[in-house]
Amino acid sequence: MGGSNPYIQSSKYALPQQAYEITFLPMNKVVRVEPADLPYSRDGAKGSLLEIALGHGVEIDHACGGVCACSTCHVIVREGLESCNEASDDELDQLDNARGLSPKSRLACQTVPNGSRHVVVEIPSWNRNLVREEHH
Repeated sequence: MGGSNPYIQSSKYALPQQAYEITFLPMNKVVRVEPADLPYSRDGAKGSLLEIALGHGVEIDHACGGVCACSTCHVIVREGLESCNEASDDELDQLDNARGLSPKSRLACQTVPNGSRHVVVEIPSWNRNLVREEHH
């Protein structure tokens, strides 16, 4: 999937300049993000939590393909939120539809860490799709 949403403005963000780590909970999977390796996939903004997760085998549902048109990639940034870009009005509008909203909730497709610190991201239980079709 992937692509862009012609109905929203692209988020403003700075890509990381140095390597950093993201821990995905509850599986406690730690991935090292190397700026030179971005992008890993076409889903979500370049360098986004969604794009990095998918590039490292961490599944996060994203019904719209990562174009900020749904709230299925809702995650909670437990640590390192200050190193991420600010949420756009479009992202906040979509988050209004997410279950279990918290002050640290973000859409994984729009959240881009700048690499200045380690980030810890919780994937809520309702966002972990345990049944997937095989790739053909």
